[in-house]
Amino acid sequence: MNVTCQDLTIVFPSDAGKTRALEGVDLRVRSGEFVSVVGPSGCGKTTLLRAIAGFLTPDSGRIERSPTDGHTLLVYQENSLFPWMNVLENACFGLEAQGVPLAERESRALPLLRRFGLQGRERAWPHQLSMGMKQRVAVIRSFVSNPSLLLMDEPFAAVDCHLRLRLQQELLELWEQDKKTVLFVTHDVNEALLLSDRVIVMSANPGTVIADIPIPLPRPRDLEVTLRGECLELKRKIYRKMGVPLLEGAYAG
Repeated sequence: MNVTCQDLTIVFPSDAGKTRALEGVDLRVRSGEFVSVVGPSGCGKTTLLRAIAGFLTPDSGRIERSPTDGHTLLVYQENSLFPWMNVLENACFGLEAQGVPLAERESRALPLLRRFGLQGRERAWPHQLSMGMKQRVAVIRSFVSNPSLLLMDEPFAAVDCHLRLRLQQELLELWEQDKKTVLFVTHDVNEALLLSDRVIVMSANPGTVIADIPIPLPRPRDLEVTLRGECLELKRKIYRKMGVPLLEGAYAG
């Protein structure tokens, strides 16, 4: 799915009158791209995802998705599993909503659950899982649902560094299979560089796009790629666009 935002502005009511969350956002994500959005807290990254998902109506500008009949899925940062469903039922939920028969949806979900370390947990309840397991189920559900556009709002922010690296690699492996269109919000520049074809940098108050940086690193990728000189230069470029001060000659890690 292709997504285009043109001069997108969203205003929220506030105690002071009105707050412009987004102003004049121009953005295009092409079919099959993995694009990350970075920027300071409060710059409207989540608002942008919610608008593209159709949960918010722009005050001005427009959002175009083609094909218009494609399925869009938003994955939030917080635990998004249904507590009354077990792991397998959660993983299959999107397919169930699409009317896919039980046998088919389980046959599509079970291999991914096994592949990502959840074998034997298929009938477990969400409260019996670690945070990392919950996030794996949420990501698996999003891919099993086969959306045309996948919007991901810091899905790994709540887990520790070691697990986050593993989940990033698992996400890359899933994405490499069929190259879904992904728009991924993160505060972590390393994560953006590891995952993305392009990195969008947003400014704060109100949020707008101030840079669109291609990431010409070869795929498939692993953590090692983020330690190479070319990647470090891209990181410096992104930090400068974000207004993060860097020590002269230093690596901003």
